[in-house]
Amino acid sequence: MAARIGCVVEGHGEVESVPILVRRIARQFDPALAVIVPHPVRVPKSKLLRAGELERAVKLAALNIGGRGGILVILDSDEDCPAHLGPELLARTVSARSDLPSAVVLPHKEFESWFLAAANSLRGRHRLPPTLESPPKPEEVRGAKEWLSGQMLEGAYSPKVDQASLTEVFDFDLARRAPSFDKCYRDVLRLLEMLRAHVEE
Repeated sequence: MAARIGCVVEGHGEVESVPILVRRIARQFDPALAVIVPHPVRVPKSKLLRAGELERAVKLAALNIGGRGGILVILDSDEDCPAHLGPELLARTVSARSDLPSAVVLPHKEFESWFLAAANSLRGRHRLPPTLESPPKPEEVRGAKEWLSGQMLEGAYSPKVDQASLTEVFDFDLARRAPSFDKCYRDVLRLLEMLRAHVEE
């Protein structure tokens, strides 16, 4: 039996990158644990914030894992305060499927902020220069996508093209200096621990 995690995301880039992220964390947690992450449910954030829409997405994600497993919701905080919005969205997620363990993660500003925190591990990769340096306060950079575009030796950063590739290689230890990624890492570990216990029963 495998541990299953159903995901709800807002962007096209996250559809590909969030399963990669979960599987990478799972490999660090327990390489022997089989983890299945079905195609995420993608709904724009503006819609998810409406009454009933997050709940509908969570129920669909639960169907994708056969009603057995965990639920992970990842949305950019943008200009919202994660400390306020996060607990509200978690309460809505739990109310939709209280029978499944769940987590809600809001990257501070945007998912790409985590790449900025781990920028030194991305040197020379995917059109980024070998001298790439992480900004001092990566989660305070407004426009992480634009920051990455400005660093690239050719072309511009594209979530559809680059996000999954960078998710494959960015260094978790460096990224964890960004508090929102540290929370993401810990939340996914918590889900995996709970799911492994059920798999072993």
